[in-house]
Amino acid sequence: MYILKEFYLPKGFRGRNAIVVQLWWLIHFFLFRPSPQFMYGWRRFLLRMFGAKIGKKVIIRPSVQVTYPWKVTIGDYSWIGDDVVLYSLGEIFIGTNTIISQKCYICTGSHDYDKIDFPIYAKTIIINDSCWLATDVFVAPGVEIVDEVIVGARSSVYKSISEKGIYKGNPAVKHKAV
Repeated sequence: MYILKEFYLPKGFRGRNAIVVQLWWLIHFFLFRPSPQFMYGWRRFLLRMFGAKIGKKVIIRPSVQVTYPWKVTIGDYSWIGDDVVLYSLGEIFIGTNTIISQKCYICTGSHDYDKIDFPIYAKTIIINDSCWLATDVFVAPGVEIVDEVIVGARSSVYKSISEKGIYKGNPAVKHKAV
């Protein structure tokens, strides 16, 4: 049983003050999401204006949802597909030449269900270079994925992946070496 009236958001959890957070949501809604598909530079610009570190020629689709851009780093030539959620309560690091396909959910935060006040927490996610997360992959808080990993469609990654290969399933397990 939870006593949610005891819940509180830790000081500084968002990484910026409430005005900046709300301004980002307005910019996202009015300028980022309705931008035409081909305006990748515009979306990179908007994210950088709010502190994201975005590499060269990164492709970010307009339907991508970024919670706190100042907690996101994306390396050169990476692609972030339609309807991807970068739930950046914690830091998200995406390497170079990495593909995060449509409908993936990169989740850096959750709640501690063992405690009555249901406290929120955030853990960094690192997805290194030359990875491909196929459609609808879930990545849990605190996960690191090494270089040259493929995660199959609809898989869930709850633990770090430390060897190159192809992973699939729920939870994702190594299917094949590359």
